Amino acid sequence: MKRRTAPVVLAAAVLLASLAAPGSAAPAAAPVVSLVGDTLLDTSALYFVSYDGVVNNNSFQQDAILTYQGRQYATWYTASRNVVVARRTIGSTRWESVVLPHRLSVDDSHNVISMGISPQDNTIHVAMDTHNTRLFYLRSQPGLAIGAQQWNAAAFGEVQRTLGGVELGSMTYPQFVVTPEGRLQFSYRTGGSGNGVNELAEYSGGTWRKLGGWSSATGSYTGPNGVVSTTRNMYLHGLTYDRSGRLHAAFTWREGNAGVLCNSGGLTNHDTGYVYSDDRGRTWRNGAGTVVGTTGGTPVSVTSPGLVVDPLDPNHGLMNQESQAVDAEGRPHVVISYVPGRFTQCVSNYAQQRAQYGRTFHVFRGADGKWTKREVPIPPNHTQRTKIVFDRADNAYLVMPRGRIVAASKASGWTDWTTVFDRPSLQAFGEVNVDTSRVVSQGMLSVQYQQASTGTTPSPIRVADFRLGA
Repeated sequence: MKRRTAPVVLAAAVLLASLAAPGSAAPAAAPVVSLVGDTLLDTSALYFVSYDGVVNNNSFQQDAILTYQGRQYATWYTASRNVVVARRTIGSTRWESVVLPHRLSVDDSHNVISMGISPQDNTIHVAMDTHNTRLFYLRSQPGLAIGAQQWNAAAFGEVQRTLGGVELGSMTYPQFVVTPEGRLQFSYRTGGSGNGVNELAEYSGGTWRKLGGWSSATGSYTGPNGVVSTTRNMYLHGLTYDRSGRLHAAFTWREGNAGVLCNSGGLTNHDTGYVYSDDRGRTWRNGAGTVVGTTGGTPVSVTSPGLVVDPLDPNHGLMNQESQAVDAEGRPHVVISYVPGRFTQCVSNYAQQRAQYGRTFHVFRGADGKWTKREVPIPPNHTQRTKIVFDRADNAYLVMPRGRIVAASKASGWTDWTTVFDRPSLQAFGEVNVDTSRVVSQGMLSVQYQQASTGTTPSPIRVADFRLGA
């Protein structure tokens, strides 16, 4: 039997700002961005396209670029396939690069590099080059992130195949997140697409320990055509702590049985779900506060109650691992994209129809617990993902494929979406990475992008800096 959740109120679902009632107050002016710098990281970064993406810029990297204690860090693969970590002092255009002792093992855009920094001992952690394989991992000497050690490859030590001695097995999508107390957490998936489990580990006191799995691969889901799928994986749109210490996780499910689709050319992703944790990822609750899973115990599953905040069947090319953010009031915001039913109820050519008909939607939770969903009236015109960030005034910015930025003001209730930056001369390929930590601390948006190329010809990778303002 197909699982059903309690009805969810979608206030003003799929309404555009242009449909405001006559005589209503004029909308607030949309935020603006100003490009204040564009610096070169590498003239010839590694370039190849697989799974519609490039390995140096993927939405699920958390993080490829980040700011900590007055310095900004970026990472990528060079044309020689080497891993590089670079840093610069905030305000400087000069990057200092360190080539680390690892080369990308396979041409697979899943095998990204993610960085994390532990505030407890100021170590820099680098996880990389894994897609259903064992991890490659480096941990720096303590104090490197605050300049207490020389900036060189020796400071990162030797490449490990475990997480500091903790065996994780075959895994994908390494991501780091820092708790309010300064513990560094590590999120990853074991298993594969359509049959995988989200897991967590935690670094504190100089050591890692495994917390365990928290999402389930099992349970029965019945597609709209009556076909049953019994395996799946939860794809995260992100893991984000708010100022109160709540950990937010929005997601979509991907089914293991392609028979749930109306056409084999589609994608088995369905529904947008949401859970949160108030105990640093140990216990998971749905939006109503009901416990629906525990890490290392009973996991969150497709049959858990009250997870779905936006129901959608698998026939619309729904993107996985897009983006989420939390505003200053602790409200989660999610960006999703798919082909709306007004174009087709059966996506049969995923890449072509997403590029032609795909639309971006902003889904967020209000103070009353109800979810609002609106279509962003600016099509992405691309197959790939969009990133969402908030400035310090809670204005929202969507960094779309190719580096185009659209924004909406908090004053309008995030309805006045306007293109605030669109420069094709950037030549950015598809997805870009953003430094969310710098937005929070300095009101600056740094966007790491790689320029489009052909075949396997290396291309420049750069960082564009934008000042955000209303």
